[in-house]
Amino acid sequence: MAAALLLAVLLPLVATPSRAAAPAARAASTAAFQLHGDVYPTGHYYVTMNIGNPAKPYFLDVDTGSDLTWLQCDAPCRSCNKVPHPLYRPAQNRLIPCADSLCTALHSGLGTNNKCPSPKQCDYRIKYTDSASSQGVLINDNFSLPLSKSSNIRPSLTFGCGYDQQVGKNGAVQAVTDGLLGLGRGSVSLLSQLKQQGVTKNVLGHCLSTKGGGFLFFGDDIVPTSRVTWVPMARSTSGNYYSAGSGSLQFDGRSLGVKPMEVVFDSGSTYTYFTAQPYQAVVSALKGGLSKSLKQVSDPELPLCWKGQKAFKSVFDVKKEFKPLSLSFPNAKNAVMDIPPENYLVVTKNGNACLGILDGTSPKLSFNVIGDITMQDQMVIYDNEKAQIGWVRGPCSRSAKSILSSFP
Repeated sequence: MAAALLLAVLLPLVATPSRAAAPAARAASTAAFQLHGDVYPTGHYYVTMNIGNPAKPYFLDVDTGSDLTWLQCDAPCRSCNKVPHPLYRPAQNRLIPCADSLCTALHSGLGTNNKCPSPKQCDYRIKYTDSASSQGVLINDNFSLPLSKSSNIRPSLTFGCGYDQQVGKNGAVQAVTDGLLGLGRGSVSLLSQLKQQGVTKNVLGHCLSTKGGGFLFFGDDIVPTSRVTWVPMARSTSGNYYSAGSGSLQFDGRSLGVKPMEVVFDSGSTYTYFTAQPYQAVVSALKGGLSKSLKQVSDPELPLCWKGQKAFKSVFDVKKEFKPLSLSFPNAKNAVMDIPPENYLVVTKNGNACLGILDGTSPKLSFNVIGDITMQDQMVIYDNEKAQIGWVRGPCSRSAKSILSSFP
C-alpha cells in the first residue's frame, strides 16, 4: 500500500506577499468537492479538479502540508508515473514568467536551488519529507469550481506543470492520482490565490470518512457556529505549516509524562507521526494496557501490529481492547482533541490490528504530525482569516452537492 508523508521541506516562516488582490467582482462564496480514497488501503484522500479549456478531470491528492498544486504534465514528460487520466498538456502562452510575484514567492519558500534558466518561465523543484519530488514549470489555467452562490466559476490559477516526478520511500505518488492539491499557508497555494481574486475567503476544511470518501470545502459558509474546538495557529518552528502549537499527550485520561510537543495538521500524511519520546511513551502505554488475547505479530503493512484469536474485520472489532489517547492544547482554553482507537488503529488485509501512529525519527521530523487517520470522522477547519484551527466530530458522509444546495 502507499502511505504518504507530504510535507514540503524548506518552507518560509511567513507567507510571502503576492500580487495585489484583484477587485472582488462577487461576494466571497464557498466551493465544495467530493473526496475519494481512504487511509487504508489507498493511503490518501483525493479530489477531482476540472482544469483547462475545455475542462478535463484530474485526481489530486489533498495536501495541507505544502503550497504548490501540480499536475503530471506532457511538456514533454521526462519522468512521469502512471496516472488515471491522460497527461495534462500545457499551452505555450500559459507559462508564468520568472519575474512574476508568485514565482518569487515559490522560490523563496523552496530555497536557493530554484532558479530560472530563462526569464520566460518559472522553473521549480519541490521535495517532500518522504523524499518524493516534482520538477517542472509554473503555468496558469482555468479551474472549474462549483460554488454556493452561483452555479460555477472558472478562475485562472497558477500551478505546477510537473515533467519529472520521483516516487517517495512510501510510494506516495501512485497511479490513483494525477498530481497534488497544495493547500498550505503560502501565497502560491490555490486557497491564497482564490482569496486574492475575491472568489472565496482564506478558509478551508475537510471531513475524512472512516468508510472512505468525505468532502472538502473552500470558504467559511459551512463552518459550524458552535461545538467547534478552536486553537490559535502558531508559527511553526520548522516552516509555514498549519501548527496548533504545543500539545500535551494523555493516555486513558492520564498524562504520559512527556514534555509538550509541537503539533502540525497535515492531510497529505496518511498516518500520524510522533517524535521519539512521545512515540515510545505511546507504544509503552499501549502494550502495558493490552489483554492477553492479543499477540504482537509481524505484518508487512505497518511496523507494530497485533493479532487476535481470529482475524479482525474492522477496527470496531478490536477497539474495546485499546484505550483512548488525547491531546490538550494549553494555548487555548479547554481545547482537547480526543483520539479514540479508531483514530489510531488500522485493520490490515491480513486481519491484524496495527498502530497508525509512526515513529517520526526516520523522516527526521522535529515536530509531531496529525495525519489523516487521526482526523477521520471530524470536520477539520483551517481558518487563515482568523489564524485558527478547529475540529468538530460528526459524520463525513454528506455529499458536496447537498452542501452547496443548502445555500440560498
